[in-house]
Amino acid sequence: MPFPTITPTIPALVRSCAVRFGDKPFLIADGRVLTYSDLELRSARLATALLAAGIGKGDHVGILMPNGVEWAIAWFATTRIGAVAVPLNTFYKASELAWTARHADLRAILAQSGFRGHDFLDRLEEALPELADQDTPGKLTVRRAPYLRTIAVWGRFDRAWATTLPADLAAGHDAEFLVDVESCVTPADDVMIIYTSGSTGDPKGPVHTHGTLVRHTYNLTFHYGVTNDTVMFTAMPFFWVGGLITGIHAVIHHGATLVTQPAFDAAEALELIERHRATITLGWPQQGKSLAEHPDFGNRDLSSVQRTSMPAMVPPERRPKGPNALGMTELCGNHIGVDPYPAQPADRSETGGYSIEGLSHLLVDPATGDPVPPGTDGEIWVRGYSLMQRLYKREREEVFTPDGYYRTGDCGVQYEDGWIKFTGRLGDLIKTGGGTNVTPGEVELALSGCNGVLEAYVVGAEDGHNGTIVAAAVVPRGDAQLDANDLKADLRGRLSAYKVPKFIWITGKEALPFTATGKVKKSDLAKQLSGLLSDN
Repeated sequence: MPFPTITPTIPALVRSCAVRFGDKPFLIADGRVLTYSDLELRSARLATALLAAGIGKGDHVGILMPNGVEWAIAWFATTRIGAVAVPLNTFYKASELAWTARHADLRAILAQSGFRGHDFLDRLEEALPELADQDTPGKLTVRRAPYLRTIAVWGRFDRAWATTLPADLAAGHDAEFLVDVESCVTPADDVMIIYTSGSTGDPKGPVHTHGTLVRHTYNLTFHYGVTNDTVMFTAMPFFWVGGLITGIHAVIHHGATLVTQPAFDAAEALELIERHRATITLGWPQQGKSLAEHPDFGNRDLSSVQRTSMPAMVPPERRPKGPNALGMTELCGNHIGVDPYPAQPADRSETGGYSIEGLSHLLVDPATGDPVPPGTDGEIWVRGYSLMQRLYKREREEVFTPDGYYRTGDCGVQYEDGWIKFTGRLGDLIKTGGGTNVTPGEVELALSGCNGVLEAYVVGAEDGHNGTIVAAAVVPRGDAQLDANDLKADLRGRLSAYKVPKFIWITGKEALPFTATGKVKKSDLAKQLSGLLSDN
């Protein structure tokens, strides 16, 4: 298994990359370029400012801002002094932001004042109303987030409770003291709490260490094909593992360059990919469809793109032929995968692969915990070096088995040669009134392959005397005009008859119930579709 030669901590990573890659661009965002030398110097200045504000090893620091130069500086400044970074979802509503600030025991928040109509300071005051009465920056007292003392802000603001982050933090930059602080940071120290949520319940807070983050992100770059010559484009948010693990922490190991957007915009993305000659483009498949359908698409030279997770944006001969990897925030990214470009047999072409080196998987009967034979569907359990240390505020016995496995809640089939094929989420299996079992993921994949479909979500809905039926919500692509009966007819050529949804609701994405992390709340969607069925 490839591991970096440096001590696997963020301070060692930042310093070594500055020496090795110097003035080479690390991050390009909003027309600004942050070189590797700039990253080291500017994060060092902010790091010493944080230390001067009383923030140190083990303190939890939230980062509330969109993708950009400031996000990267905040991230590396926080983690290089041993503080624990907590990326905050910029889509959070006030109630979700308040919950996270309290649950994460935030000591400080580093924020931008706003972004494209989002006023983060207004949202913070809505989340934590006591802020409005505070006038002593750095000495906040907020009952809803009792450990919070400092909210430091980039940009203009008029709040008495906010601490200024000046553009030039050179004053008071004590380089020797920072070296002493960094020498106390070890691979075993916590580096981040990165929140994730499923379709039900409160978010979970996986805790990862410096050693896990540095080692695993380095290891995964060999699956992504990152080299020193790579120019990667992604608009995936840095506050999720997609943008953080496969973006920022993929390029840094090799001196590659990351090009990003504060928010995905198809026209701008096409222009950036062409201008910077991006060799890898990462994003969700729906973003690839948006790029391919944009009026500018045919006028852009995208010939530089060698690898992508958005297949619609490149010609068929340059699309990955193999399966998608399987990843989780709890595993610091991918835990099952293979190079997606070589073709695989038909039954291995969707999501799956081998265990990432250093991890081991066990497929079990979810009811008994007993291992299942090869070729039999079971729940995927995993353990190994990239597994989180714990879920924040949860005892280990609640989270891990006595043998140290994590129950992923994913289902799969393992072949004799060790290949694991993902088949769906444990709780998603639809048991229809007709006595059949249907995996939603299989139906969603088939629907997504129909002309004019951008996204598809499949659940079991209640249909009066017919009991549970397979039902779907479908979001059209662009201005496509979809007909439910036409979609069913198309699916009959792709799926067994019992898997074809009996009810298809064609709707805009805004009508669907999403969590703040962008996942559809399947239980809420099932109720929504059941209600529509009862009205018919």
